[in-house]
Amino acid sequence: MKPPARLQSLIEEGLVDTVVRQLMSGKEAMVFVVRCGTETRCAKVYKEASQRSFRQAVDYTENRKVKNSRQARAMAKGSKFGREAQEAAWQSAEVDALYRLADAGVRVPKPYNFFEGVLLMELVTDANGDAAPRLNDVRFSAEEAHAHHATLLVEVVRMLCAGVVHGDLSEFNILLGHDQGVDGPVIIDLPQAIDAAGNNHAQRMLLRDVANLRGFFGQFAPDLLTTNFGPEIWDLYQRGVLQVDSVLTGQFERQTGAVDVGGLMREIDDAVAEDAARRLRMQTAA
Repeated sequence: MKPPARLQSLIEEGLVDTVVRQLMSGKEAMVFVVRCGTETRCAKVYKEASQRSFRQAVDYTENRKVKNSRQARAMAKGSKFGREAQEAAWQSAEVDALYRLADAGVRVPKPYNFFEGVLLMELVTDANGDAAPRLNDVRFSAEEAHAHHATLLVEVVRMLCAGVVHGDLSEFNILLGHDQGVDGPVIIDLPQAIDAAGNNHAQRMLLRDVANLRGFFGQFAPDLLTTNFGPEIWDLYQRGVLQVDSVLTGQFERQTGAVDVGGLMREIDDAVAEDAARRLRMQTAA
């Protein structure tokens, strides 16, 4: 196919030989299958801010570090330079998260290069060597649902132990890859990943991520719908005792005491609205 304009510079730099096909177009980027020498990889081309449909980016960028104070001041003022710096920070956040999580042992695509708004990374494949499907495109038995749900909880815990919350985890951004003869989930789409300790929305986003997993796999294994892993994981994290090998029960009793009902209802309404909007976007894209 004819190389898209955003990929032409990578071809000129020798980072990409040919563009094979477009793999997908999402709310924040378009992804292409490319050839790099003898390897097949994928190239994620980020959309401009005006073209993105990702909501409430301010919640995700809270307390993100930038390279220098000049950039921080420009971003705060909203100048042209500041908007450009904010875009660069949004895009590079995924690269930083991929390296950070890969080092922590989380199953994410291996990043290779980031050049002019394009991320070159591993193409996650299925048993036939084709691009791996997203979870929402696969049907599971109850046993498979339990196994993948348990695996992803470990990944969520491993991410949190590394100080990262995905922030938009769902069946739409997890691939079912094939590695060493075994099918398993691979977590993708991380530009909105947040620092667990530095973002005031971290708890809400972690609970929503885990609830999304419960809701999806609960379609195939209804007993999962009665579990409460999110609050249990966050409680262990807050108390400083969460470990990668922490034993989770899925049962959690909230401490009694004064409850901010208004705040709780706002969080629930926000989560419901975001989930409805996300599913509508996916239906429209399909």
